[in-house]
Amino acid sequence: MQTLCVVVPAFNESSGLRAFHARLAGVFDMLDLACSVLYVDDGSRDDTWQTMEALRVGDARVATLKLSRNFGKELALTAGLDHADADAVVVIDADLQDPPELIAQFVAAWREGYDVVYGTRSARAGESRVKKFTSAAFYRVMEKLSATPVPRDTGDFRLMSRRALQALKTVRERQRFMKGLFAWVGFRQKAIVYERDPRFAGSSKFNYWRLWNFALEGITSFSTAPLRLATYVGLLTAFAAFVFSVFVFGKAMLYGDPVRGYPTLLLVMLCLGGVQLMALGTIGEYLGRLYMEAKQRPLYLVEELHRAPGARERQ
Repeated sequence: MQTLCVVVPAFNESSGLRAFHARLAGVFDMLDLACSVLYVDDGSRDDTWQTMEALRVGDARVATLKLSRNFGKELALTAGLDHADADAVVVIDADLQDPPELIAQFVAAWREGYDVVYGTRSARAGESRVKKFTSAAFYRVMEKLSATPVPRDTGDFRLMSRRALQALKTVRERQRFMKGLFAWVGFRQKAIVYERDPRFAGSSKFNYWRLWNFALEGITSFSTAPLRLATYVGLLTAFAAFVFSVFVFGKAMLYGDPVRGYPTLLLVMLCLGGVQLMALGTIGEYLGRLYMEAKQRPLYLVEELHRAPGARERQ
């Protein structure tokens, strides 16, 4: 029988985890697959781990993995995928914004021959207009800047075949933007459109500052356009400065050069200094990522791992 593993990264999600598992178990009961779920605790500070362990005791299809600390969602997701061993693997969050019932449609598309089946949001209930706008803007900016096409309005909720998952496991970069990596592996991909529900319990762990940093991570991981933009801005500024210097020189030759122009000089200096700092900051972002990669630290550390009874050992 074909196997399916659902990977669920969670951070402080104890309040909604039981409700999530109840719906997921109902989906498992409808599928003609050998199903299991791997819950990943990303260093939660509440009783998320205890809840996961209780679910494992009550359901033989549950496996649990606990990281040694909070490594962030991208690395928690990576840890789950590294330890998943099945013919197809589904990634989903535990907040019930993405309906587990959609997994049946993912499986149907997978059996049609698609290696990656992802959910595309047609509506995002429970989110502010600002968050909807910034999210839509981010995906459209990524579409323009990245050579790897990242689907619009698409999160981590998706199914991957075994060969797509094995290809993803070969990518071991530390600064990870999973949505881009999912698209980068290629293979046959299909979108399933759905309406996203509001969060069932708890609160989002992504404030606007974290979302901003997440956007920077995505752009710098899959595009060198900011470096090119800094080059273009520098060239344009240098050209403008040259034109202005010719104007100043010509004016001095024709009309003399009384001691004036302090405000203009200050404005030019501030403008050039700002452009230089912007360019240095852009270069610094990329250098920082090279520094993190050069240290070659492990992506994550596992504190505990409990496999589902009867689960095959990972190769």
